[in-house]
Amino acid sequence: MKHSIELIVLNHTKFGENSIVLHTLSREYGRRSFLVRTGSKAGMALFLPLNLLEAVISENPRATLWNARSLTVRHPLAGIRGNLFKNTITLFMSEVLYRTVRDGADPDGLFDWCERSILTLDALESDFSNYPIRFLLELAVTLGFQPTAEDMAPYAEHHLQELRTFLQAPFSESMLLPLSGSARNEIAQSILRYLEHHTESAIQIRSLAVLRELFSETGKP
Repeated sequence: MKHSIELIVLNHTKFGENSIVLHTLSREYGRRSFLVRTGSKAGMALFLPLNLLEAVISENPRATLWNARSLTVRHPLAGIRGNLFKNTITLFMSEVLYRTVRDGADPDGLFDWCERSILTLDALESDFSNYPIRFLLELAVTLGFQPTAEDMAPYAEHHLQELRTFLQAPFSESMLLPLSGSARNEIAQSILRYLEHHTESAIQIRSLAVLRELFSETGKP
């Protein structure tokens, strides 16, 4: 059976000479991977982290890895792809989702929340250095946890007050909270430790170090 679905790209791995395994989120399947024929290298831009795609899926009950064909971009994400800082944030966001949401999992509302988060980042013109922190806290809620300042206390170390403010402030205010690059990194790490505890899994995010370097006090957007 073939049908068209909307996908969010999380990651991809090479599979043979002209194929990849595309790791995605969708409304229909939650976290699921598909086999995609890639052809020329020029087409790999289609599979950048958090790209919003449409694809035709061929379901095969006898196979665990279904085929995805006729992939097209639903939103070009010009505000992200033309900005080094935002591209780095999407790398971080996709890695968190890839390592936090297990294959086969289908948390209610996750796809729609992810899509809104991506489009929000795409639309922001400035003051988005705090976006990864807001993303992590909203992800915890979307996954079914309800973090409070008291819940975060064992993980927050000396950043509990900042976390309390993030939990209570509306989105626009949380983007304007003054933080150094190192403070953002430490706060993000504390939320990841919280997620590790509640998902009972190790979440090693390599792109967090890249964020720390990029969003230093001298280079924050």
